[in-house]
Amino acid sequence: MSKLVPKYARLPLLTALAINCFVYFVLRLFLRDAAHYDLSLPIDSAIPLVPPFILIYILAYPQWVLGYMIICRDSEELCYRVMAGEIISKLICGLFFIFLPTTMSQPEVVGDGIFEKLTRLIYSLDAPDNLFPSIHCAESWLCFRCALEAKKPSVAYKWGSLVFTLLVFASTVLVKQHVLVDIPAAVIVAELGQYISRRAGAGRCFEKLNNGIFGDSL
Repeated sequence: MSKLVPKYARLPLLTALAINCFVYFVLRLFLRDAAHYDLSLPIDSAIPLVPPFILIYILAYPQWVLGYMIICRDSEELCYRVMAGEIISKLICGLFFIFLPTTMSQPEVVGDGIFEKLTRLIYSLDAPDNLFPSIHCAESWLCFRCALEAKKPSVAYKWGSLVFTLLVFASTVLVKQHVLVDIPAAVIVAELGQYISRRAGAGRCFEKLNNGIFGDSL
């Protein structure tokens, strides 16, 4: 386990995961009866549903796992700073979800192909709310953005991460899980979280917590 996730990274990762689950899943329970707003632009209605892009949408999850592992294994400093920024960005997302709940209309998925079935499955599992900013896009952007700062990944990985992140952006609107404005909002929030973390030295919180809990055993 230590080869995959260093001991110093476990608390930051678990904390970020807990905050993410709270913001995305728990807040949703309290906002079911709130008024939701549709931020669709005229261009959104012109974007077609392209079911094969559901594969990219789903593959974003392993991208995040790999991206976070690379960030956390690169160095303690990068791990602490990025995870603190990740938490800050998720809390900002939570404020948007509370004060600007959003929704969108999704088209009927016609066809019995594998991509159509996968799209219907995602629709059934993930309700069209908590859309602005797009956490899907924010996570992929973070994996790419922080790969640029990491020292260990190859140049090929960094460029590949950029290409795949852009495909993830496209997938969110081509499978009708988001509207266009959710994408730039996600990038801005992700960058804002990292900026605040860097300026405030928020990563030191994890350093102090780890030292207090684990001491010299790290």
